[in-house]
Amino acid sequence: MEIERTISVLVKNRPRVLARISGLFARRGFNIDSLAVSTTESEEISRMTISTTADPPTLSQIAKQVSKLHDVVKVIDHTNRRTVERELCLIKTSVDRGQRGELIALCDVFRGDIVDIGNGTVMVQLIGDTDKIDAFVELLADYDIVEMVRSGKIVLDRGAQKE
Repeated sequence: MEIERTISVLVKNRPRVLARISGLFARRGFNIDSLAVSTTESEEISRMTISTTADPPTLSQIAKQVSKLHDVVKVIDHTNRRTVERELCLIKTSVDRGQRGELIALCDVFRGDIVDIGNGTVMVQLIGDTDKIDAFVELLADYDIVEMVRSGKIVLDRGAQKE
């Protein structure tokens, strides 16, 4: 049974590493649902957080193939682990003055922040897990979403867990 899975790949901070890893996914026919890359506590290491939809044997195969790539330091499968997951979403909506109060109330419920108000538009920033952001976007269907961007999820394991 295929379900959404998340892995973190710690890699040496060098050019073309992202291309090699995403190329491996493409060559094997695996889709990347979201991808976030960032620096870590060490300047030499970057962290790639990759979400994909796969069954357990396929994810195991992906992790093994990725771990064999040059410049990969470590692969962490977050399946069945206690994690903290976050995603950032910016949404620009078209609203008239009469709808602003409703939108502000909706933002308060979801702990979103209004980061810009322009001529007929309001931009909202929301940080949370994927389900929270999906629910907020669904409720915004009553408004005209002009533009939207999501960062893709980032994940860290909670506390000290065995590898």
